[in-house]
Amino acid sequence: MKVAVVMGSKSDMPVLEKTLKVLKDFGVEAVPRILSAHRTPGQAHEFAAGAESAGIEVIIAAAGKAAHLAGVLAAYTVLPVIGLPIKSSTLDGLDSLLSIVQMPAGIPVATVALDGGENAGLLAVQILAVKYPELNVKLKAYKKQMEENVMKANSEWLEELK
Repeated sequence: MKVAVVMGSKSDMPVLEKTLKVLKDFGVEAVPRILSAHRTPGQAHEFAAGAESAGIEVIIAAAGKAAHLAGVLAAYTVLPVIGLPIKSSTLDGLDSLLSIVQMPAGIPVATVALDGGENAGLLAVQILAVKYPELNVKLKAYKKQMEENVMKANSEWLEELK
């Protein structure tokens, strides 16, 4: 189980640390790369075109501003690509979000929220869980734990109100 975690710039790393943690927690191998759709287009093409033969099963592509990385990678592979828009100072990240979510027909990119590193990792795990039953079991346990955490917080809050 391999997921490529590609960022357009090293400055995107704080968001992707959450992605990498999720993948590690679920036992999924991460293949990290820094590639730019604009500054290293040849390498981005080469990476995406060879990802499937390298054993990668899902690609997470994080970028800010023009944020074309996810779309460029998706153009060169049939693997699922998850776009992770990075909030930048330019337009408060709206530019990144729109660049990733507005893909032309035939080049789909799943998109998570601005700086949604954790959800990008979880979506990759959910995609892999279709093929790997052990991930399905882990995801069910993860969601059950989330439910228990919320119910515990609710009980504690109600006790404080008394």
